[in-house]
Amino acid sequence: MRPLGIQGYEATFGTALALVVVWTIAWKGWALWRAARREDKVWFVVLLLVNTLGLLEIFYLFVIGKDKQEPPVQGIGKNRKERGSLTSASSS
Repeated sequence: MRPLGIQGYEATFGTALALVVVWTIAWKGWALWRAARREDKVWFVVLLLVNTLGLLEIFYLFVIGKDKQEPPVQGIGKNRKERGSLTSASSS
């Protein structure tokens, strides 16, 4: 078997670096989005500035930043009778 030489290692390193960058950006983006939605300002800044190859982001997403059950939006869960009576009253 012939050794790869410099060009072979450069190609392998470039591919590995591209995969690490995509991995990190995906986790960082999701974690930053979640921190912004939850208004966690301190976590947002920490996640933005500290690069841990996605480890801190994964920890935040699955341990710290779990979504709490949000209350339903008013008006979405109304039954058909209530909606029907509102529309029939307004159309008369």
